[in-house]
Amino acid sequence: MRASPDNETNGTTDRVRLEVDGMHCASCASSIESSLGRVRGVQSAHVNLDAGEAEVVGEGLARDELIEAVRRKGYDARERTRALSPGQERTRIEHHQHEHARGWGRRALFGGIMACAIAAIHWGGPLIGIEVGHNVTSLWLWVMAALASVSQWYVGQAFYKSAWRAARHRTTNMDTLIAIGATAAFAMSFGVVFAELAGIEVDAPLYFGESAGLLALISLGHWLEARTTAAAGSAVRELLALTPDESIRLSGEQDERGEKVASSELRVGDLVLIRAGDRAGVDGTIVRGRSTFDESVVTGESMPIERAEGDDVVAGSVNQSAPIVIRATTAGDETTISRIADMVRQAQMSKAEVQRLADRVTSVFIPSVLGIALATFLGWGLIGGEWISAIINATSVLIISCPCALGIATPTAVMVASGAASRRGILIKSARAIERLAGVRVALFDKTGTLTIGRPKVASGDDEALRLGAALARTSNHPLSGAVVREAEERGLDIPSSDDVEERAGAGLAGRLGGDQVSMVSRAEAERMGIDLGDAPRATSSVVIREGSLVGEIQFEDEVRDDARQVVEGLRQAGLRLLLITGDRREAAEALAERVGLGPDEIRWELSPQDKLDLVRSFEGTRVMMVGDGINDAAALAEATGAGGVSIAVASGSNIAIESAEVVIPGERLTSLLDLLIIGRLGLRTIKQNLGQSFLYNALAIPAAALGLLGVHGPLFAAGAMGVSDTMVIGNSLRLKWRLARRWGDRSKGAGG
Repeated sequence: MRASPDNETNGTTDRVRLEVDGMHCASCASSIESSLGRVRGVQSAHVNLDAGEAEVVGEGLARDELIEAVRRKGYDARERTRALSPGQERTRIEHHQHEHARGWGRRALFGGIMACAIAAIHWGGPLIGIEVGHNVTSLWLWVMAALASVSQWYVGQAFYKSAWRAARHRTTNMDTLIAIGATAAFAMSFGVVFAELAGIEVDAPLYFGESAGLLALISLGHWLEARTTAAAGSAVRELLALTPDESIRLSGEQDERGEKVASSELRVGDLVLIRAGDRAGVDGTIVRGRSTFDESVVTGESMPIERAEGDDVVAGSVNQSAPIVIRATTAGDETTISRIADMVRQAQMSKAEVQRLADRVTSVFIPSVLGIALATFLGWGLIGGEWISAIINATSVLIISCPCALGIATPTAVMVASGAASRRGILIKSARAIERLAGVRVALFDKTGTLTIGRPKVASGDDEALRLGAALARTSNHPLSGAVVREAEERGLDIPSSDDVEERAGAGLAGRLGGDQVSMVSRAEAERMGIDLGDAPRATSSVVIREGSLVGEIQFEDEVRDDARQVVEGLRQAGLRLLLITGDRREAAEALAERVGLGPDEIRWELSPQDKLDLVRSFEGTRVMMVGDGINDAAALAEATGAGGVSIAVASGSNIAIESAEVVIPGERLTSLLDLLIIGRLGLRTIKQNLGQSFLYNALAIPAAALGLLGVHGPLFAAGAMGVSDTMVIGNSLRLKWRLARRWGDRSKGAGG
């Protein structure tokens, strides 16, 4: 909901999306997040480098204050005031990524050419009899200076503009280090030249080549980062690409041809024709026709599903067999695909808890580096008396310490993990969930709709009881009535006609068959009628009575998911403690537990929503994974998240449960839980490896530069080392994608590891 124009706090949640220009790497994004987080009313701020945007949530947010907070860090921002269709959003993201990468590619290429030309003159001159050195009368010396100046102007302007904007607001950013370092190398070279012009001999090397080369190398690193980050975050673009740009809108129910319109123009209530082979451009309900659909875009399952009149169709699903007409239930720019893509985008923008340590380090990192560089300069100059070495080594410290690798350590791993999950129909709403999954030790399962489908089926019953019961049940919409009819039809029984059927809430059905009074009632109602039924069964049952005499008893059971036992075994092998929690009776819980491989001590029955909530709280200090699907699970799901665990909703469940959970898995594939555990464990391992590598790099590189171990060409080596560190972190994150693909190629290994 938008804030009121006067920006007064109105007690409602305000969500603002900003388009941000000028970000170079994840450290830039982290700096902007910190600045936005300090604006009044802000509850959370997430910046997506890949898409060039920021999302801020809070109360009574002032747009001008948010934009100013971004500008204080040296970047430009503007509010996005209109929603984009999936196609437009995909185009915007691709354009941003293309321009971002192309800009750094041009700078890297141009700077590289300048640096190579300067090196060719400096080192190749003597081979053809040209001694450049400090000879201020040499044309080639001034050519070198001119090439370096052009490089500083064209390649360096991106760094200088950002650093200057930050300086105007009395702050620093990553570009501050680059700008000071490049300026120091460049200015020192001109200082030597001007000293020679004044007749002062200076025994110091020229760094025209290094000043151009380090800008080129840093630009190359940013280009590689832009390319690989875009690849890691491709999940959003792929999701948005699943919605067709155009759809066929019908003018009315009699219209057979319709007209092609942009899918983003579709509105609720529009009639849309979906031909065989086409993708649905909008969510809707079938009003004419029958066909099979590939809904793997949402469920992760490629098995076709039959859809007929009254059934829902999801945007992005493929109509496989026959043309159908749907009535749109969402606008073209608010489809399920759009919402899924938004969830994935939010997950990629969110931060894992382990990243908070990196953020705290980064917040004091740049001022600390400036202090170290100053100490290096003064130490070599005042104490050692080597002012040239002082400039070289201080410049090397500034260049080599840029915290790019530290900033991208978590985001790249999260992008890969959440993207891989979304391709399998799993929606991870926050990076925190990926981190917490690795530490889960207890899994709590709701029964109905989670381990079971939530649809009853007949467990036992003789043919005559089923035949008479189905005759009454045909008139009822009760789930148990539906199970009786399905079972009778599957057995091929001859179902007679019934008359005067009456349905009594809480009791059952009664009617006449061929002149006889027949009832199908609950066990309690049958006993009230004086029917002797013996011992109570473990399952829910209905009793069929004809003219006051018992015909038979039909027992029901909740239909267990085909993969429930596989999931239980896989999670147990992974070292998790399992508990089935249900509001159902003990007999029903025990019957299900036996079928899925759970023991008597792994069941809790007759639990209210409050009981489930209390049970989650009882595991204080132990990370819990709560899996549910119903409204009565919402409180427990929310508590699991708040207590440091993970909340998982089954997509076939209620909207409230889905909104309360951090992760949503496909309703047709419970084995997604095993995939999820793999993602969490390998994802956290990758994040820790990236952060460890980044901290180690800075711990070794900064002292080496300060002590002069990089030599006279230290600034150039520093720029190369920074680029290598970034590339290693990105490469390790992309390796996670390949490892997940290998794991999923061998399901026999379960979720362990």
